Amino acid sequence: MSSPVRYELKGNIGVITVNNPPVNALSHAVRQGLLDAINTAQRDASEAVLICCEGNTFIAGADITEFGKPFKAPGLPDVLDSIEASKKPVVAALHGTALGGGFETALAAHYRCAVPAAKVGFPEVNLGLLPGAGGTQRTPRLAGIKASLDLITSGAPISAAQAVDIGLIDEIIEGDLRSGALVWAKSLVASGAQVRRTSELPAPQHDASIFDGYRAAIARRARGQIAQEHIVTAVEAATTMSYQEGVLVERKAFMDCLNSPQSAGMRHIFFAERQASKVDDLPKDTPLRPVRNVGVIGGGTMGGGIAMSFANAGIAVTMIEISDEALQRGLGIIEKNYEGSVKRGKLSEDDAANCRSLISGSTDYADLADVDLVVEAVFEDPELKKTIFRKLDGVCKPGAILATNTSYQDVDAIAAVTKRPEDVLGMHFFSPAHIMKLLEVVRGAKTSDAVLATVMALAKKIRKVAVVSGVCYGFIGNRMLNPYGKTVQLLLLEGASPQQIDTAMENWGMAMGPLRVFDLAGLDVGYKARQALPDDQKGDPKSYRVPDLLVEAGRLGQKSGAGFYTYDENRAPTPDPAVDKVILAAAKEFGIARRSISDEEIVDRLIASLVDEGRKILDEGIAQRSSDIDVVYVYGYGFPASRGGPMFYAGQK
Repeated sequence: MSSPVRYELKGNIGVITVNNPPVNALSHAVRQGLLDAINTAQRDASEAVLICCEGNTFIAGADITEFGKPFKAPGLPDVLDSIEASKKPVVAALHGTALGGGFETALAAHYRCAVPAAKVGFPEVNLGLLPGAGGTQRTPRLAGIKASLDLITSGAPISAAQAVDIGLIDEIIEGDLRSGALVWAKSLVASGAQVRRTSELPAPQHDASIFDGYRAAIARRARGQIAQEHIVTAVEAATTMSYQEGVLVERKAFMDCLNSPQSAGMRHIFFAERQASKVDDLPKDTPLRPVRNVGVIGGGTMGGGIAMSFANAGIAVTMIEISDEALQRGLGIIEKNYEGSVKRGKLSEDDAANCRSLISGSTDYADLADVDLVVEAVFEDPELKKTIFRKLDGVCKPGAILATNTSYQDVDAIAAVTKRPEDVLGMHFFSPAHIMKLLEVVRGAKTSDAVLATVMALAKKIRKVAVVSGVCYGFIGNRMLNPYGKTVQLLLLEGASPQQIDTAMENWGMAMGPLRVFDLAGLDVGYKARQALPDDQKGDPKSYRVPDLLVEAGRLGQKSGAGFYTYDENRAPTPDPAVDKVILAAAKEFGIARRSISDEEIVDRLIASLVDEGRKILDEGIAQRSSDIDVVYVYGYGFPASRGGPMFYAGQK
């Protein structure tokens, strides 16, 4: 096999080119090729060396498919040490994304240039890891402590311009990168530029208290993840130790993280997310339908967020409401959301204005005659949804995709009221829809392959993580939430308090405790759903007596200022003795003897309730694979990625 790295002389510049599609990952062959090329350059007539890449990106990171496999020399640290040790100046030319080990490669070079659109960063923390080839030692010597900690602990990339500002990139190349980088490399030689080894730079000046500040902030936000703490320790070593000593600290920290259950869980989710986009029985050559414009039925919080999701991806949206007043209220919500995005720096004023311009409103269904896709997003009334789909069936053009955003209703029953059930499916967005990444794509019994394939591809365009579900009550996520919620109610009656349950789950890693989640969603939602059911379908009264009593007392959750907690004007929760009295009364009603319950029992029972239902979902074929269930719970329900999702977690115990 030919090497993915080639070396050639261009005048007095030795050019190393990496070509390892699709993202030039640092596989063993790339590492060996880089080492061979840099050694060759030391012996030839070159006066400087240029490292660049073909394709859409510079080296985008390590080849994580090699994690867990037997190590094959050379390791990346050895390769980068050889690059930095070059007796001739080495220039790295960046385009696309230089991430993780790819950016470490660039930092081992003596000079760095990039096109304006390039991005650089260290995403390792998102896999429960940290840079392991000198990144925590070289970066602070160039950019200082604060910028380095921000960059490495966040995992978020920065632009080439930002990298120039903090000293990580030396030159911006306009136009063609390869030719521009060659010109710049030759100019460096002509000016007598010397080898400039980052590892030989002095330790950066700093205030020692900065590390305590970062540790405190990390303890609040990392929810028990260890990689961030290791990052701070490694960067701190760059200020107190020699480069060689600091590298040893970094390497030990990297191996501790790599061998941890947390990194195993996060790497599982990384691969599970990519696997979820694949539909096992969908032919790869399934034709896709064009989706150039979209209709959204309903301008409430969910409908507005869905409209923004499409507009943010450059897709025109027509939003339908029942009256001009409701329409203006919905458009106003969207306007406020965009204003918030601008204030938070998520969008520029121009970008927000462009997105807003793609959203129009109407009260006339006839204005949907030419849209390619409609998403119905009204409240959970099955008869109302069927009425809407009958209207859509009459006004939408042949081939238009009709989707319902229902959280748990029967998609097949909704499709059955149309003359085109093959064009109908579920698109279950999660609130707030313009922020949450998860999208459950519900495949009906008659949904065509083309419709399913189109929506899965569309999900990527609007930056959602799509998971296919079959039709059942609640699909994957909310179906599993049902036994989870019932177990919560039983724990309350048996002796646990709302705050103990929430604290136990949050300390374990959940983004939010279950009682706080129920208050956020609104206790009246489940109450209304239960009221519509006959008694024999409501289930065990013990599993809903407390929330029913709270709703009947006017405690609907955050929306009313009181639910399982009371809430101030900032929606901060406070335990309420009145809720304890309701719980005690309900326990007495059912003759339940209350007892002391440990946090460990709370966690074990709640996670077991998710896993047991997940296994049923798999057995019934509702989910394609167990990793899809993990993706749903990590991206939609705040399950800690460091635990890998409920099914992965259960398999590790």
